[in-house]
Amino acid sequence: MQVPRSRRRLALTSVAVGALAATGLTFASANQALAEEGCEVDYNIVSTWGGGFQANVVISADEAINGWEVKWNFPSGTTVSSAWNVDWSQSGTAFTGGDVGWNASIGSGQSREVFGFIGSGSSTAPGQFTVNGDVCNGPSQPPTTEDPTDDPTGNPGGGDKVDNPYTGSQVYVNPQWSARAAAEPGGGAIANQPTGVWLDRTSAIYGNGSPTTGSMGLEDHLDEALAQGADVIQIVIYNLPGRDCAALASNGELPAGAIGQYKSDYIDPIVEIMGQSKYADLKIVNVIEIDSLPNLVTNVSPRATATANCNTMKANGNYVDGVSYATAELGALPNTYNYIDAGHHGWIGWGDTNAQYDNFHAAAALFGDLIGQNGMTADDVHGFISNTANYSVLEEPYWAVNQVVGGQAINQNPNVKWVDWNDFNNEKDFTEAFREELIDNGFNSDIGMLIDTSRNGWGGDYRPTGASTSTDPVTFVDDSRIDQRFQKGNWCNQAGAGLGERPQADPEAWIDAYVWIKPPGESDGSSELIDNDEGKGFDEMCDPDYQGNIRNGNNPSGARDDMPISGHWSSEQFAELLENAYPPVN
Repeated sequence: MQVPRSRRRLALTSVAVGALAATGLTFASANQALAEEGCEVDYNIVSTWGGGFQANVVISADEAINGWEVKWNFPSGTTVSSAWNVDWSQSGTAFTGGDVGWNASIGSGQSREVFGFIGSGSSTAPGQFTVNGDVCNGPSQPPTTEDPTDDPTGNPGGGDKVDNPYTGSQVYVNPQWSARAAAEPGGGAIANQPTGVWLDRTSAIYGNGSPTTGSMGLEDHLDEALAQGADVIQIVIYNLPGRDCAALASNGELPAGAIGQYKSDYIDPIVEIMGQSKYADLKIVNVIEIDSLPNLVTNVSPRATATANCNTMKANGNYVDGVSYATAELGALPNTYNYIDAGHHGWIGWGDTNAQYDNFHAAAALFGDLIGQNGMTADDVHGFISNTANYSVLEEPYWAVNQVVGGQAINQNPNVKWVDWNDFNNEKDFTEAFREELIDNGFNSDIGMLIDTSRNGWGGDYRPTGASTSTDPVTFVDDSRIDQRFQKGNWCNQAGAGLGERPQADPEAWIDAYVWIKPPGESDGSSELIDNDEGKGFDEMCDPDYQGNIRNGNNPSGARDDMPISGHWSSEQFAELLENAYPPVN
C-alpha cells in the first residue's frame, strides 16, 4: 500500500509515567531506598470525585517481564470497587493484581499501562509497590536513545507501513473519556475501550480545557499512548472551513473561505507534532474530515436536498482542497495511516444510472478525484471509514433488500420508505462493495475499511429475534429490522440506540477493524439552542419534537431530549447505550 521507506527505530527516551490526565496528578512509588532494582510502578490518578477516584497502573521494566503480579497496601479505608484488565483481590488494605494473559508481557526498557480501577476512599498513593515479589525503584540503567539530530527533518525516519495497523495491536485508551465512562454506573465494564481523540478546533491541538477535549492536547495524548505501551492511537482530523455544510450542530470555527488558515494553523502543526521522532514506533490512525465530501454529492444543486452552505463549499473547492492537503501532508509521515470518511450506507448506498439519484458511484468518483490534488497520491490513503458517529447496523440478519415480499423485491417497492430503493441495508455489505468501487476509481487494491460501531448495536427490548411472518412488505421490514430509527438519515442522539460490537481487528477480510471513533456518551448536538464559544449551532434534527425535512424523508428526528452541545457528556445517553448494547455488556 505504501511506498517503502527505510526505518530507523528509536529507543524510549525515558521511563514513561502516565501523561497528565484529567486532574494532572501522577504518583510514583515511594520508600524505595532498600528496593531491588529492575522495575518501576507508576500509580496515576486519572480523576477524583466525592469519596472516589479512578486510577491506572503503569509498570516499567529494566529486564523483560512475562507475567506480572503487583502488590501494595492502600491507606486505611480505601477499597477497589471495580477494575479492568487485571485479575485482582483485596484483603483489608492489601491489594494484589495479576495479568490476564494478553497483557502479561512488558519488554526490556519498556513501560506499559497494565490496568485501571475505580476506588473509594483516599486517593493518596500507596507507600510501596512490589512486582513479582521485588520492591520496585526503577531500572538500573536508563534506556538509551539515539541522537535526534541525526535526522535533520525531525521525522521518525520512515519504514514500510503494515497492511493493517490494528492487527495484533494495543490501541490507545483516552484517559479523559475513560474517566467519564468509569464514573457512570456500570461504565467500568467498557472504560478500557479505545476511542477516537477529536481535534475539533485548532485549540484542541494544544489542549483548551473545554468539556469537549479537556486539558490534553495532541502531544499529551501521543505521550500518554507511549506510556500505555499502545501500538495505535486514533486521531480525528475535523476542522474544515465551512464544516458540516448540511448540518448546524457540528459547524466549526472556520468560515467557508478560510482554507489557508486551515492548512497553516491546523494541519501543519498536527503534522509537525506527529512527525516527532519519539513517536516513530507509534502507529497513528487519522480519521479525516467526517461528514464532508459526501455532502458535495448529495446536498448540492440541482438536488432537492441542496443547502446553500454545501453549494458554497462545492463552488469554492475548499473541501476537496482541505481533505487532499491533509491527506497528503499526513500521508508523508512514515508512522501515519489515513482513513478518509465515506459516509454510510444510508447516505451513499444509492447507485443509479441517473445522476440525480446516484450517490454510490458519484461519491467514489469524487474521492478518486482527490488523487493528484496538493500532491496527494493513492499511497497516502490507507483506507476509508464508514458510519463515523452514526447508527447504521453492521448487518440485518433477518431480511435482504432484494428479498421478494408481497410479490415484489423490497428495494423495488415504492411503499417501503425505510429502504427507498437503497442497494444496501447494512454497513458490512456497503463497505465491501464501496471498497471495490473506490479501487476502480484509482485507489490501491489493498485499501482497508473501518466501521464505527460505537452506537449501532440496537439491543434492548425492541430488538427482533427473527424475521417477520407478515406478507405486507412495509410491516415485514419494520418488524424484522434491527435498526430502530424512523429513517436512515436520522443522525442526532438517536433514542433507543445501544453500543455495538466492541473494537476489534480483522473482523472481515475487507475490514481492518471495528472501531469506536465516536466516544459513547458524547452528544451529537443540543436539543435546543445553547450559546457556546465553540462555533456549534443548533440543528432542528437534534430536537425530539422536529418532524423532519427532505433530507430525512420528512420523518420525526428520533432525537433524545435534554442533550448538551456536540461533544459534551450526557450521563443519560451513556446509560441508555449501555442498557441497549448488542452484544450485551457483561
